Amino acid sequence: MCGIVGAVGSRNIVPVLVEGLKRLEYRGYDSCGVAVLQDGALRRSRSTQRVAELNGQAAEEGIASTLGIAHTRWATHGAPAVHNAHPHFSHGPGADAATAKPGRVALVHNGIIENHEQLRAELQAKGYVFLSQTDTEVIAHLVDHLYDGDLFAAVKAATSRLTGAYAIAVFHRDEPQRVIGARQGSPLIMGVGGVDASERFLASDAMALAGVTDQIVYLEEGDVVDLQPGRHWIEHKAAGSEVHQRVSPEERPVRTVTAHSGAVELGPYRHYMQKEIFEQPRAIADTLEGVEAITPTLFGEQAEAVFGQIDRVLILACGTSYYSGSAAKYWLESIAKIPTQVEIASEYRYRDSVPDARTLIVTISQSGETADTIAALKHARSLGMEQTLTICNVSTSAMVRECKLAYVTRAGVEIGVASTKAFTTQLAALFLLTLTLAKLRGHLSAEAEAGHLKAMRHLPAALQSVLALEPQVIAWAESFARKDNALFLGRGLHYPIALEGALKLKEISYIHAEAYPAGELKHGPLALVTAEMPVVVVAPHDALLEKLKSNMQEVKARGGELYVCADADTQIQAEPGIHVIRLPEHYGALSAILHVVPLQLLAYHTACAKGTDVDKPRNLAKSVTVE
Repeated sequence: MCGIVGAVGSRNIVPVLVEGLKRLEYRGYDSCGVAVLQDGALRRSRSTQRVAELNGQAAEEGIASTLGIAHTRWATHGAPAVHNAHPHFSHGPGADAATAKPGRVALVHNGIIENHEQLRAELQAKGYVFLSQTDTEVIAHLVDHLYDGDLFAAVKAATSRLTGAYAIAVFHRDEPQRVIGARQGSPLIMGVGGVDASERFLASDAMALAGVTDQIVYLEEGDVVDLQPGRHWIEHKAAGSEVHQRVSPEERPVRTVTAHSGAVELGPYRHYMQKEIFEQPRAIADTLEGVEAITPTLFGEQAEAVFGQIDRVLILACGTSYYSGSAAKYWLESIAKIPTQVEIASEYRYRDSVPDARTLIVTISQSGETADTIAALKHARSLGMEQTLTICNVSTSAMVRECKLAYVTRAGVEIGVASTKAFTTQLAALFLLTLTLAKLRGHLSAEAEAGHLKAMRHLPAALQSVLALEPQVIAWAESFARKDNALFLGRGLHYPIALEGALKLKEISYIHAEAYPAGELKHGPLALVTAEMPVVVVAPHDALLEKLKSNMQEVKARGGELYVCADADTQIQAEPGIHVIRLPEHYGALSAILHVVPLQLLAYHTACAKGTDVDKPRNLAKSVTVE
């Protein structure tokens, strides 16, 4: 999703802004820009190309300053075009739409302003000229309209008029050493110090400041921050209040946060997605590091008390995280014997549901900033469900701060838009949750606990064996690249794995793919099966194997082409119309973590064969921080 970088200091800050944008490229974007205050005037450079092109363009135009803001935009309001790209300038009363010169205010914005049409009409009536279709330009004009010599006051007044989600960074022509930031519903952080202690930074992600400063302040909902060389202060407006209150340094402490710049290096791999697929053994090992026994304290100091107050589980997530939650439902109900419901977060808060105070709300998010999931979490809490836990890959994220309990996976930075290692580490964390609840509820014997822990410790080695199958997957991908559609089948625990495999293929190869429980074939999807419809089957050696073989015969009888990911002992033989890749071993309850890897590789190599932009697929963003 969109990215923000802002800075004020004593050196030319443009290289820092551009480098910050480069570090945010993984979030996805379709335009980018940088604006500065130079020689008393607003100047900017904007592009619909990559940040590298923006860097050259800004250098050619001689853009340099000690103060500036920059942005990567993922289009919502208005097409991906230069005139819609951020930063936006105010164009006050009397400006001519054809020749409007830069006004007094420059602003970048993440989020969506829901009342922008009303504000646009109001500002147009006052003579403001709009040069874009964005909701963001409304904020720039509103700040300009409310400005009376104090930018901090103008931003506070403007944000009081906004409905929706925003993180903004803004500066004014008449205050050459001041950048103001504000957030509500979208993440924003402040960095302190750089080449000297006087520098101050804003960013939507600490990764943007990697190598610049590791001294980070996490801004909260309703915060407005004033950045000047050598100093800053924060004011906060609580929900429902009309008054901003000064926040003490103790309330927003400066934290040392290490965002490893080396994590974004591609190394010997062709794409970040490939790198991240092959990092999964290490990611799983790191996520499970220190787990010597199954104990509630894995999830936080309050975990035993919280787990003792619940009778059921409600999982809230989106996209790939929703599929990891869907797989966990099978574990939680079969091993821990606890009723579990899985909801798509973006749907949950818009329907009437039946709350139960003895429910554990589990949110799952790679970034911990997913707007839909945070909103669903808040909705669940408003219904009286206060026992909350998050599975998340970012320890400093909003999701971790919002929940009582957390299990932070250690997948490391995930650059590719299509999630891979975040998914498998989420599954590992959810299996630990399953075992913990099973043990507390008397459904896990000491022998079973030891067996599960042994299997989990062996996961990295088992994953390495699966990754060694890549050459066979490449052969499949050459065939898939010539197809327009694909069908994925799984049963039981492996149905969510089929869903995830279909999602991966859609995301990066643009091949239409759907997944079904294999038993549903004859209830409709079988009508789609022809020789031109490849059918991928997830076939572990479990209790449903014989049923699955029957489903495969239904496909074969209709001339379908089967591609089967099978365990070594399933006795499924390759023959004309049936292609088989054999995983080295059956992995019991943890089989899902292994079986998803060939599907990730299939999507990756199919996309490579088609020549698509693997790491930045069209229309998609890494971190979905707007609804």
